[in-house]
Amino acid sequence: MLLKGASAGLPGRSRADGAEPSRLVALFSFVSGMFGTTRKRIFLFGLVLPVLLPPAVSYGQTGVLPGTAELTWEGDLSARMVAGIDRFLMRRLEAAPEGRAAFWNRDFSSEADYVRSVEANRERFRKIIGVVDRRSPPRLEFVSAEGGEPLAQSDAVTVWRVRWDVLPGLKGEGLLLSPGNRTPIARVIALPDADATPQQLVGVQPGVQPEDRFALRLAESGCLVIVPVLVDRGSRFSGNPALEPARRAMTNMTHREWLYRMAYPLGRHPIGYEVQKVLALVDWLEAESSPGAGIGLAGHGEGGLIALYAAAVDTRIDACLVSGYFSARERVWQEPIYRNVWALLTEFGDAEIGSLVLPRTLVIEHSGAPRVEGPPPAAEGRRSVAAPGRIETPPAERVTSEFNRLQQWAAALPDGAGERVKLVPPDPRAGTVPAGSESAVQGLLEPLAEGVVVAAVPGVAPKRGGKGPDAVEQQRRLVRGIQGTLQDLLRVSDRLRDQRYLKRPSRESAEAFTREAARWRSTLWKEILGRIDEPMVAANPRSRLWRETAKWTAYEVVLDVWPEVFAWGLLLVPKDLQPGERRPVVVAQHGLEAVPEDTVRTDVPYFRNYRAFAARLADEGFIVFAPHNPYRGGDRFRVLQRKANPLKLSLYSFIVGQHRRILDWLKTLPWVDGRRIGFYGLSYGGKTAMRVPAVLEDYALSICSGDFNQWLWKNVTVDWPNSYMFTGEYEMPEFGLGTSFNYAEMAYLIFPRPFMVERGHRDAVGLDEWVAHEYAKVRRLYTELGLGSRTGIEWFEGEHEIHGVGAFRFLRKHLDWNRPR
Repeated sequence: MLLKGASAGLPGRSRADGAEPSRLVALFSFVSGMFGTTRKRIFLFGLVLPVLLPPAVSYGQTGVLPGTAELTWEGDLSARMVAGIDRFLMRRLEAAPEGRAAFWNRDFSSEADYVRSVEANRERFRKIIGVVDRRSPPRLEFVSAEGGEPLAQSDAVTVWRVRWDVLPGLKGEGLLLSPGNRTPIARVIALPDADATPQQLVGVQPGVQPEDRFALRLAESGCLVIVPVLVDRGSRFSGNPALEPARRAMTNMTHREWLYRMAYPLGRHPIGYEVQKVLALVDWLEAESSPGAGIGLAGHGEGGLIALYAAAVDTRIDACLVSGYFSARERVWQEPIYRNVWALLTEFGDAEIGSLVLPRTLVIEHSGAPRVEGPPPAAEGRRSVAAPGRIETPPAERVTSEFNRLQQWAAALPDGAGERVKLVPPDPRAGTVPAGSESAVQGLLEPLAEGVVVAAVPGVAPKRGGKGPDAVEQQRRLVRGIQGTLQDLLRVSDRLRDQRYLKRPSRESAEAFTREAARWRSTLWKEILGRIDEPMVAANPRSRLWRETAKWTAYEVVLDVWPEVFAWGLLLVPKDLQPGERRPVVVAQHGLEAVPEDTVRTDVPYFRNYRAFAARLADEGFIVFAPHNPYRGGDRFRVLQRKANPLKLSLYSFIVGQHRRILDWLKTLPWVDGRRIGFYGLSYGGKTAMRVPAVLEDYALSICSGDFNQWLWKNVTVDWPNSYMFTGEYEMPEFGLGTSFNYAEMAYLIFPRPFMVERGHRDAVGLDEWVAHEYAKVRRLYTELGLGSRTGIEWFEGEHEIHGVGAFRFLRKHLDWNRPR
């Protein structure tokens, strides 16, 4: 449907704007020569002029762009976009188990063949949970109580404090339980839930019910037991008290979320560090203990997760007991964010992780999970910035269905391996079962020691003989130890990236560098942002008239991308387009919590940031498209990231797809020059300016405003109060970014296309020094390869805002645009 009287090539041309100046001049010259008086000339000119001009255009609510259907949607299209992406992700989550078979090639011919056939899966699992660093040589030391006495003792068990090396600069600590004077029948690492201390699990301190003290039960059964301290869910150390003012740099994040946020962009994870602590103990047990005794793991709650993951990555562990954790995991997005693992559900559910334990023994105990309603409330003076998330005991059917999936692979193994996988259900009378119940511990120990008899209930707790460890200090050392390891990694990450990107011969010529960059581009798109390979649906463009000024007409446009996913924005079309003319386009991208019209209007609160730059560019004669990106709606859009990450997707998986669709559609318009489409974005739009043009080469240039930064430092450092470590933007971390890309490396992928940074001196999003350091690397690349004129940075006295001076010149120059008079 066309606007009434509109030209198929020139939408929205009015009678006053549409005639070609050359034809009008020629007509007026002809009339002047034929008739002598001015009055006669004007009279005849008035008769002939309407013949040469297109008929008047009627702008009504039904006005649409040529070649599009009428857009009839009402309401908040931003909320509609978020809801559609949410439905897309929920379908993907529900279908995830069916798609995992493509990643596996299990060989059930023999146990050895099976282990070999899943080794590639094991390696991928190690990587996504961050178990990638070489551990320190095995060393464990006893920390004596007063007078060299053990911490506690009973007739059957002696308890010692221990600590051990994990990684350079990082130690683990906990308790070691020896079975009195007996030779241990087995060696077991017992992992409490995150909110239980080793002292509580042993009974030296109150806090764990006697029937749940499975570490004590194991020691009384004749095992050597080590109980590590886990990172807890408190928030005492989640922040940096050294910053001024200190209260602004402390948060209500749990310690686990605090470490998650800084670990995730570096390709690490608090889960991985906990697993490394366990494996460091396995290293020590292998080196120091007699080879005859087997090694087992047992864990409850968060400890159950760590036990399952550790047994999956290390085949030296002979048996594993998982209590209060195992279930279908497609709702992991509802759990605390520190359980968010990139790409997990594409290849692994709990059953698949359990299949990495096979053919070894795995006991699943459906005990009560620790109940977590959310992050700690923010105490006075702390920032309330933690992500939502809860933990509750899963219903029996979810546990059973996941166990049955695991059981099918165990049953296919030879030599009765199927019997090594066991499910301990809750007691139907009590509705639950204690953590580390008699039958669960019996199942764990059977492959480790013959003839072992497990006591029905744990015995008397050991009596404390000396001063016990300070649990608060233990937690401080653990949190600060992992934090220090991550901050050290942040400091060397620059060097790691340079080793990849600054090698010769890739920098010998622009062509050589561009060829090499194609491989890096694929890494950014597939491994960091996440690529949706599902075929797109037909664009089905719809539009309606939105606004008209003397210089341009604006249309609201919607384009379909994938089922339930669409692109939406405003297209501003100058009125002085000439027949057959093709003009450059600027894609003008808004930032966080904004909508497209915020880049156009002067009567909105965001005008102070955007300065109506989309409208100003249209005033200069550019065609402008102002798209909507789905980072609006607070937790409603942030939860999309939680749902996407386990599917190896992110919010930018959708944003890249939307921009692919926008670019393809713009290039179909007869007045668009598809070779001259530039990108210009502020804030989150600046984030888009670094990511989308880096992977979509149809963008002819990119301008990053109000965001270019030492991006990794912005995410990870704890030494600057405006770091994302201290804000509520919990969706921000991108897994593994730090060892592959900072903003300079993203700009390398834009090369050799023009690239510019716009930076206000008083913009709190970063520091001038950070921006200068990162941009210098970009400038160096362009200059070394002979294209220094294609990049620039404009500093201006301002805040978080579009400046629109040097950037406008940059657009005119590199999109080859000089507005005709």
